[in-house]
Amino acid sequence: MSRQPVHVHFETRANKHAVFRMTEPPIVAARTRSGAAVSISLGDDPGELSWLSRATGLVTSNDILREPGFPLADLANRAPGLRWIHIIGAGIEPLLPLDWLPDGLVLTNNSGVHVEKARESACMALLMLHGGLPALMTQQRQHLWRPIFTPRIAGRRLLVVGVGDMGGAVAAAGRALGLRVAGVRRGGAPHPEVEHMATPDALDVLLPQADLVALAVPLTPDSRGLLDRRRLALMKPGAGLYNVGRAGLIDHVALAECLASGAIGGAILDVFDPEPLPADSPLWDVDNLMVMPHVTSDDLDAYLQATFDLVFANALRLAAGEPLLNCVEPGRGY
Repeated sequence: MSRQPVHVHFETRANKHAVFRMTEPPIVAARTRSGAAVSISLGDDPGELSWLSRATGLVTSNDILREPGFPLADLANRAPGLRWIHIIGAGIEPLLPLDWLPDGLVLTNNSGVHVEKARESACMALLMLHGGLPALMTQQRQHLWRPIFTPRIAGRRLLVVGVGDMGGAVAAAGRALGLRVAGVRRGGAPHPEVEHMATPDALDVLLPQADLVALAVPLTPDSRGLLDRRRLALMKPGAGLYNVGRAGLIDHVALAECLASGAIGGAILDVFDPEPLPADSPLWDVDNLMVMPHVTSDDLDAYLQATFDLVFANALRLAAGEPLLNCVEPGRGY
């Protein structure tokens, strides 16, 4: 198939954290590594949109597409040549529903880029939950000396809800620590790091068996409130909870009550709504809860490098008329 000219525009913000702020040198370096003969441009001004008329591909973040001045609802007219948008994150919930997506325009995301850092962070979180670190930190704030002794983590049961790229990384961390890993995923397809895989209808049966529960599910209308009050009550007494999915998966009021009573031994949350977590949020002061400011899956050194490698791999595919990697399915919302 003949190759078509491709121009990829990268839109960032000058005030973004270095992990996410796109700059020209690493973009050019990634293009060189890929051998892609595509033109590029870079912008950081939300009011400057002249690039829309010439872009074939757009690499950006959810917040930029949600800017009041960005013509999301009129994209087909304002960007007639645009055929592909890549989001430099895994979640695309702020863009739902995808009814704004013009026919023929493909949306892709960063799923998979987070895997190695997510696996390391999951090792840390699982060990902290098993060792009672959330409770120990609460006792430190209260100036209490109450030793918590635990057995080795090997042989305990981990339930991973949502075994995609992120959930697979958590499962791999669990296996490396000697945990027995069960998983829940849509369709129930097996995963090499999961000993027992089930479909979502088995969640109520699996929750009471798990010493540790990890959520790595995308937020959709079906998954919102997945761990509601009833399901939190099903968890094994004293179990630990780790959420790297989305905040909307959990009833946080019910979780706070379970943590205060000891029904759930400890929790580590890496995702919140809104973010940053407001200073007056009651979650900051919940006993036996550790607040992580959405930092467990983004590699300071390699995140953007891996992102740009994925982008230019897709740019080559776009030029060749081949299917793109990491396509979001509008009907599923991820």
